[in-house]
Amino acid sequence: MKLAKLAAIAATALTIGAGPAFAELVFPSLSYRTGPYAPNGIPFADGYADYFTLINERDGGIEGQKIKLIECETGYNTEKGVECYESTKGEGALVYQPLSTGITYQLIPKATADHIPIHSMGYGRTSAANGKVFEYVFNYPGTYWDAASIIVKYISSEEGGDLKGKKIALVYHNSAYGKEPIRTLEELSKKHGYELLLLPVDHPGQEQKSTWLQIRKERPDYVMMWGWGVMNQVAIQEAANIRFPMDHFIGVWWSASENDTIPAGDGADGYKAITFHGVGDDFPIYADMRKYVLDAGKAAGAGDQLGTVLYNRGMVAAMWAVEAARKAMEIHGTKEITPEMMRDGMEALDVGEARLKELGLPGFTVPVKVSCESHGGPGLGMIQQWDAKAKKWSIITGLIEADREVVDPLIMEDSQAFASENNIEMRCGS
Repeated sequence: MKLAKLAAIAATALTIGAGPAFAELVFPSLSYRTGPYAPNGIPFADGYADYFTLINERDGGIEGQKIKLIECETGYNTEKGVECYESTKGEGALVYQPLSTGITYQLIPKATADHIPIHSMGYGRTSAANGKVFEYVFNYPGTYWDAASIIVKYISSEEGGDLKGKKIALVYHNSAYGKEPIRTLEELSKKHGYELLLLPVDHPGQEQKSTWLQIRKERPDYVMMWGWGVMNQVAIQEAANIRFPMDHFIGVWWSASENDTIPAGDGADGYKAITFHGVGDDFPIYADMRKYVLDAGKAAGAGDQLGTVLYNRGMVAAMWAVEAARKAMEIHGTKEITPEMMRDGMEALDVGEARLKELGLPGFTVPVKVSCESHGGPGLGMIQQWDAKAKKWSIITGLIEADREVVDPLIMEDSQAFASENNIEMRCGS
């Protein structure tokens, strides 16, 4: 009798903690199709939505369970992003892609309390890569600190492995997003002996004359950029205006789309950026995307974004969400998964090259294997370069690994401080 009663209590507790299961698999899209960041927000939102549509139309959903996408316009505004979260979380939202570092920071405590996972893919709070502290936050396949160290490693290789006496400038969006890599770049400057020049650009970034006059005066050997939206295209144009060598100008993966380079015309030729996925539409999945989504009139947008950098990024974000949901179903033996179950699927995610090939995405992105300890993924990146004449990006390096010797201690230091401030007990058996 006592055993039966204890089992019933345990089952009830699990049900309360897991939240309600819904017949449809609900994925919110915190998008921004309006405002100064719309040119970058639109292709991501289209790629994210179209991949889910493909899974519904071609496969009948995930393991036969249909997907429901709920799009909520944030305008890249943190307050609106939080409102979108509050208005959609009760509809069975399985995972949030905030698509904004500012929104991510605000949602971390809320989503954690609500037991709803966040996937801040390659953005947000870098130290959330420590799954021992951040149980509901994931930022695979890499973090801003990974990106910063990979770019520095690439620059070092271009300089024969020696950065002593070199000057590297960081032109950054003056926000939580833009400031994220500074600590890492400071540590790397101590290690490699380069001088770091910090140049903030205020929102939305349309006025940068003084920034680039300073660059012309200071004559850095390389410029790195942490920009977004109109800031990127203005920076590239200003760099061209002062004849800064474009092959020494390298952006983070959010400063790396066609929207950033095309407006500068020939002046953008040679500009570089880091990426964690393929470019163009020369992948088998695109035949299905055209057949089941575009040609069927079910595309989220005008259908003119296929193969662009940010469309591909939205698509890969949706792919990892689908694979995590599939894994959650496998773990829990049900197709009607809860946000808590989705979290388990994300933490057990393992998408290697063999699976990518099955999905029609061979060589498309880095292999990702998540664990309780590590929510940040492999921390690998490639460098892509813009060809102004062909109006396309090309991958010019193989996969480059982040400097774990620098990045991992910073992640541990910041995440442990967060745990201490918020009375969070370490998990994963620690």
